Amino acid sequence: MSDVENVMAQSRTSERGAATRSSLLAAAREVFVSKGFAEAGVTDVVAKAEASVGSLYHHFSGKADLYLTLWEEFQAGLSQRTKLAARAARADGETDPMRVFVSAARAYLEGCLEERELAALFLRGDGPPGFDVIMRDRLRKWAQLNATLFEDEGALVVVITGALAAAVSEVVRSGDRGLAEEALAIIGQIRPATSATASSSG
Repeated sequence: MSDVENVMAQSRTSERGAATRSSLLAAAREVFVSKGFAEAGVTDVVAKAEASVGSLYHHFSGKADLYLTLWEEFQAGLSQRTKLAARAARADGETDPMRVFVSAARAYLEGCLEERELAALFLRGDGPPGFDVIMRDRLRKWAQLNATLFEDEGALVVVITGALAAAVSEVVRSGDRGLAEEALAIIGQIRPATSATASSSG
């Protein structure tokens, strides 16, 4: 086999591998959403994907790995959305950190609503052992990212991050876009205690 033929054969194998991986992830998503993580089995996933158990274990270490890969891809998509929304707000001349935060939060909520079944799967607490720790760690990292918008306002970051997390949970559960906008409007009015004290005493 020539070098060119060898490269072409490797490329075809790589494409087939990527297609199989995507098919397994899509199948895992359907199975986890319909059955829940605990009730789902590897055999359910491979049957839905029309793949073999061997191919699943070639790409993933097991059911938990499938779940966590879906989670990471979902989070990566949301992170990209929020970054683009924050950049767009700044590019439009927005300098108020709270308005930038609300723009990013709106993008996050819209992403959750667009993939509501998947968002609901991750929020219902039916995941692999230790997933709750991963969720808490992600929330802490999210709060740290928010802190870069609000210098020296630690309490404000805790409040708005917690409020948005609660809003996400309710909006995903209900699918109510109106509730999302109302929650964002309220969150956007939250100000540091020092600002509130100054305005009430002045």
